[in-house]
Amino acid sequence: MPSPNLRRILAVSTVAAAAVALLSTPAHAVDTSRYVALGDSFTSGPLNTLPVGEPIGCFRSGKNYPSVVSEQLDVAEFTDVSCGGATTEHMLNPQNTPIGTNNPQLDALSADTTLVTLGIGGNDIGFGFGEIILACVSGGALDPFGTPCQDKYVNDGKDELRERIAATRSKVDAVLDQIATRSPEATVVVVGYPAVLPAEKGCWPKVTIAKKDVPYLDSVQQDLNAMLGEAASAAGALYAVNYERGHDVCSDRSDRWVEGIIPTKPAAPVHPNADGSAAMAGPVIDLVGDGVTSPAA
Repeated sequence: MPSPNLRRILAVSTVAAAAVALLSTPAHAVDTSRYVALGDSFTSGPLNTLPVGEPIGCFRSGKNYPSVVSEQLDVAEFTDVSCGGATTEHMLNPQNTPIGTNNPQLDALSADTTLVTLGIGGNDIGFGFGEIILACVSGGALDPFGTPCQDKYVNDGKDELRERIAATRSKVDAVLDQIATRSPEATVVVVGYPAVLPAEKGCWPKVTIAKKDVPYLDSVQQDLNAMLGEAASAAGALYAVNYERGHDVCSDRSDRWVEGIIPTKPAAPVHPNADGSAAMAGPVIDLVGDGVTSPAA
């Protein structure tokens, strides 16, 4: 029987190959005229620009990837309800933000919606500039040559973060089921997360994650994306791959898509800058970009 690591690598490779196949297949006519964007802060793009839309506490950027998709596809009706800090729970329930309350995101859907993008799941496991990164950054600052992050989450042969990813799968499935029910004619694109870290070594002390912890955290993010790709496939949705090396928090400023702990371009810490958001829009546009801008006859 293959080892757990080999099974993980095979699973990630299978999903990636399927996703690349989707991306390389010419899109048939997709009605992109009424587009709704759902998601968390990797969708909303906090601090790329001054906040747009309501509530202000969601910190949606006018340069986030939904805005780029909408502009490039010349969308007639665009609604962005993504919100920083959102989890799968906030698809069906209100979300209290530092300034105002965001309505349940799925309420933005209707039977007339023709395109939906969904970027969710990271906050359910504590990914992004949340519990995981904060814990691993603080642990690595004190123990740069050890594995404080793995020591925190892997005990007695159990990996807590992998367990969280597995538990989040059913939640993502439920969200996709709701989208299909509320907008049965819509094309749905699940959007993966861009690479936050390099494959190894990292860039301590710029980002104080212990060198030996970097491959572990990178593999956790790959597993998160693999789960999202599998959920999309099971639901009959498309999956947009954004995991491209050379643009992580350790990359040169000119190449960086995800900012570090101290951003050097407008962005929230450990979140996409405007270049990253534009890059995230690319695979979505590739999947549906041959679409029409008026309702199908």
